[in-house]
Amino acid sequence: MAASPLTARRAGFHGLKMGVERDTIVRNRRACVKVRSSDDSNGQTDSRVTLGSESAPVPQATQEMYSFEPEEIECVQPDEDGTCSLEEYESKQDFFRAFGVGAAVLLGAYILDLDWVESHQNTTMVLIFLLGYVGIIFEETVSFNKSGVALIMAAALWTTAAVSDPTGAVDSQLEEHLGEVGQIVFFLMGAMAIVETVDSHQGFKIVTDAIKTKNTTSLLWIIGWITFFMSSVLDNLTSTIVMISLLRKLIKDPEQRKFFGAVVVIAANAGGAWTPIGDVTTTMLWINGQISTFSTITDLFFPSVVSLLVPLALITALSDDVKGEQEESLVATESTFAPRGRLVFGAGVSALLFVPVFKGLTGLPPYLGMLCGLGSLWLLTDAIHFGEKDRATLKVPYALSRIDTQGILFFLGILLSIGCLDSAGILKELAVFLDNNLSSKELLATAIGAASALIDNVPLVAATMGMYDMADFPKDDKLWQLIAYCAGTGGSMLIIGSASGVAFMGLENAEFGWYAKKVTPWAAAGYFAGIGAYILQTNMLQGSSNVVAMLPAAADVVSSSLPL
Repeated sequence: MAASPLTARRAGFHGLKMGVERDTIVRNRRACVKVRSSDDSNGQTDSRVTLGSESAPVPQATQEMYSFEPEEIECVQPDEDGTCSLEEYESKQDFFRAFGVGAAVLLGAYILDLDWVESHQNTTMVLIFLLGYVGIIFEETVSFNKSGVALIMAAALWTTAAVSDPTGAVDSQLEEHLGEVGQIVFFLMGAMAIVETVDSHQGFKIVTDAIKTKNTTSLLWIIGWITFFMSSVLDNLTSTIVMISLLRKLIKDPEQRKFFGAVVVIAANAGGAWTPIGDVTTTMLWINGQISTFSTITDLFFPSVVSLLVPLALITALSDDVKGEQEESLVATESTFAPRGRLVFGAGVSALLFVPVFKGLTGLPPYLGMLCGLGSLWLLTDAIHFGEKDRATLKVPYALSRIDTQGILFFLGILLSIGCLDSAGILKELAVFLDNNLSSKELLATAIGAASALIDNVPLVAATMGMYDMADFPKDDKLWQLIAYCAGTGGSMLIIGSASGVAFMGLENAEFGWYAKKVTPWAAAGYFAGIGAYILQTNMLQGSSNVVAMLPAAADVVSSSLPL
């Protein structure tokens, strides 16, 4: 590829018009664009784009449309004919970048081998964790994928622990934590594969085809509650993708569709908070035994409903973005189901709902129930598509190739890092500090939820799980339930606060400032209203229990006062 003397042309991102469903979306905290381009003999620029440093498949839709304009880069060393090769320029960049990464790794290894590290283990581990966390938060700024940062952080922490422990106890601690983390990883892999298989059969059209109204206000409420209940069975990210894809077919006005998409984010996060399989943080608490299925559903359903009901009511009463009528729905005329779509949809949803039943009946870890459901769906798709070689994309192996492996490795790195801090006793020290400075469990959980709007909720919840002993806070304690609610819904307050928010950011090209101005007040009102609803509900139930406990004593008093 050649260009004019002393300059080389590279495609630059100019604008982007989203109409996405089966390409890629960003799942990290901000949208970023990587561009590859080549100039043909006519001077035309062929540009290809990948969104984000961490991408995941998006269900069924049209391809994205991008527009680019060339930009000039300075030529480091022109060729003999006076032209500049972009490949040569990039190869030199690659060399220096590779050298920099290698030097950083060697420097890190040298530092870990110092005597100071061995004598200051906890300080070193805290510094490593903070440095890694900064790398995760500012992923796009430093241009390093957060999954890679998390894995290196985990390795560095456990290496520090091993260097400072001559007894060899670190090996057994690592094996113990790896067993706990592995349960979550296999659970997520199974759930993602089931959802991807259902989506490849266009099974979610059963839900989207049911929407017929053209009234904007009614549509807002219908979309909100469908997303709420869908997210409780699937996960909030998948539900967001499916519902925003539906909105593209229902609402033509981009600005109004963007506002509806923001409501989908609020509804998806609220719906994922009240079931063990609706949000990854709730799943983490459930698998580790801090919460149970029945109590989570019964105790968190009402606060989650309030956290969606309040924003919907306020938006309906005060916002001008949900007025008027929509044009005729396009959903009914869109593509039909893939072969056996309804059957696979029913089987997939049944497999997900089977997991808590399996745990309740057998007492075995939830990941076994999820893997059992995945295996059953695998055999079903193999059977119904037997001999259909042109439908390989409808089977589970193809779905496994499309799950978010990067996200799973991110969870692995984060949870192993938190496990190392737990083994070193650092989290216990943090728990003592918080207990001394925060007067109540409600304040602690509220602070965690507010922090999750800025910081990834997975490490926040993982850290909290290691900070508090279940001997002091047993299963289904108010602390664990509030953390499940707050970590799940608090991310709605900012567009970068949850995976569903980042997905919406990429799909609709929504901006951080627009969301903060248009949506954050409604989401915050719902978040705090839900906390109030949980506290009110808990106090009412405790009051009822006290009344019931007093009835036998009252009966004795009454009976003793009656004449014989």
